[in-house]
Parts: sequence; C-alpha cells; structure tokens
Amino acid sequence: MENAGLLVIPDISGFTKFVSETEIAHSRYIIEELLENIINSNEIGLNISEIEGDAVLFYRFGDTPTLDELYKQVEKMFCNFQKKIKNFEARRLCVCEACKNAINLSLKVITHYGEFSTYTVKDFKKLIGKDVIVAHQLLKNDIDLHEYWLVTNNLFNTKETQRLPDWISWQQGNKETENGEVTFHYSMLSQLKEDVEPDPVPLYALEGGKIKVASASKTVDADLISVFSIMGNFSLRSKWQQGVKDVDQISHPIYHVGVRYRINTDKGSKVIYSSSFRESNDTFSLTETDEKKTGEMNIKLKRIADNKTLVTLDYYIKNNFLSRTIFSLFAKKKLEAGLQQSLNNLEVLYKELKAANATWGDKSTK
Repeated sequence: MENAGLLVIPDISGFTKFVSETEIAHSRYIIEELLENIINSNEIGLNISEIEGDAVLFYRFGDTPTLDELYKQVEKMFCNFQKKIKNFEARRLCVCEACKNAINLSLKVITHYGEFSTYTVKDFKKLIGKDVIVAHQLLKNDIDLHEYWLVTNNLFNTKETQRLPDWISWQQGNKETENGEVTFHYSMLSQLKEDVEPDPVPLYALEGGKIKVASASKTVDADLISVFSIMGNFSLRSKWQQGVKDVDQISHPIYHVGVRYRINTDKGSKVIYSSSFRESNDTFSLTETDEKKTGEMNIKLKRIADNKTLVTLDYYIKNNFLSRTIFSLFAKKKLEAGLQQSLNNLEVLYKELKAANATWGDKSTK
C-alpha cells in the first residue's frame, strides 16, 4: 500500500482527573516534562504528527514492523515514563495536589497499522485517513486497567509473540468504530512498572562533619502546609529571608530535592542546592546547602496545632577549629539576628497573603 504505515499513540492514563482536580501551575510543568520524556524515548524513527494534550501521535510510513521491534519501543517509552514519575516522587518537596498526585499517572500505548497520508498547514504536518480515526477511537475501550499495550490484528503475529518476555499475557478485545469492528490484542505493562527503580537522589550535604553555629525559632500563627509552601516559593524569598534581594538562575520551577538557584544580596551572590527532605510525625525537615559546601541551612517545621507551626532555622558550617573560631568572632550574632528577623518576616508575609486572598475572595463573590 502506497500510504501504509505505523501509528503509535502513547497516552497518559489519569490525565483528565489529574488536570481537573489539581493546581494548574504545577500540573502544567509535570505534563510538559512527561510528554517530552515520551518524545525523547523514540528509538525507531517515528515522526510526530501532533501532541494532543495527554498523548503524542507518532507515525512512520513503510512496511509492517515486527512485534519484537514494537515491544522494545513500547518498553522504552513505558519504563522511561515510570522512571520519570518515580524520580519526581523521590525528590518531591512540594505538597500541592498536582505534585502529590503525579505518582498516580501511568501510560497506555496504542499501536495500529493502516492507510493514511499527510497534509501541511503552515509548519505543521497533519495526518488524514480512516486508520488515523481508528487509532484514536481505540483509546476509548472496555479495558479496565490503564497501563497496557494494545496491538491491532494487522500488527499481531502469534509466532512473533514467542520472542517476547514470558510475563506478557495477551487478551483479545473488540472495538466498534465508524469503519466497522476492529479486533485487537492487549497486555498489561504492570510488570515493567514494578521493575523500574528511581535514580539515587544526589547528595549535596556538607562533607567531613559539620557543627551548628547559629539557630533561631518562632511559633508562627499559620498551618504547616502554608508555611512550607511560602518557603518553597522562589518568588517570595526576598519578602521573608533577611538580606535576600532576589532569586534567579532557578534550575526548575518546582521546588524539589536537587533544585539549584542563586540568591542575590547586597554583599554578592551564592548558589544554593535544596539538598534533603524528611517528613515524620507532623514534622518537615529540609536542608539547603551552598554550592561550595561551606554552609548549610536546616529548616524544621513542626505542626503544633492546626494553625500553629514551630519553625526552626539551624545554620551549620564545616567542623574545623579555624572555621568555628572565625564564625564565633565575626558572624554568629549577626547571623542569628538575621535568622530571627527572617522568621518574623515569614509570619508577617503569611498574614499579608492570607488577607490578600480573603479580599480577592470577597470581590469575586460580589
């Protein structure tokens, strides 16, 4: 067939619920990165026709691919997708609904072979043909679970299945489309998901031992999540952290372990890494370490009551005699005063943001 080719549609399962029930700000970044991850997993010369919100429409003209070739491509896309999700969860600091629920997203892949052609609108190459419609309609089916590989019968070959992993278990299904009934086989991909492990979280902590040289604490009249959200918002850093004029060179818009950013002060600039995070017993503990590993800030947030949070800032330096002596003589008092002022600023900022949100809410209901 002159215009025959392969159609592949990786589709993000759980997308509709994810975008409708979570904050748009962070869900947008998460979906963008997942779609880029799918595109970068292309290893068999697939072309991109379009990105369709939660899916990518790939195509390739030519002879029917082998089932083994298809499986290896599906495996690559699915495993890379799962690694991205698990890496995100392992490094997650943000507690917004989008970031918390990204771990529930998964992937299904539709593969179909048929006739179609292309046409161009400005710089965009689009696909047209009945088999393009069939491939899209196959996304809506009666398969209960949502992480699977679906293969239509014109791609399925029983003999070739013998070369695939033993855990693959094929089931048959049918789909009524505008062009008649389409028969397909499908297999769950859950086994692949179980075998994917996140990459090790990079370590940015001080090396060779450390000692606490300054500390400040304050019980803030705000809930723990609100305080944590303010502290993790780079656009608000200069409004509460004493001495900070602004923050730039942010490596990622979502605050997480490993994110890199630069704080600018009147005395110069310093590159900081978010280096660790722990959560236990209504307590969040996170550390931020400067790039040269000369100092480290430990931030501890403990829920005292529904609207009261104990915030503690502890500053550490490398544990050697010269550093301790210099710090005690020239920096300790000033730093502790700055830490305490930062906590005071934090409480004031929370009240301002709360009042602004309340005012906006009053206006929006009138």
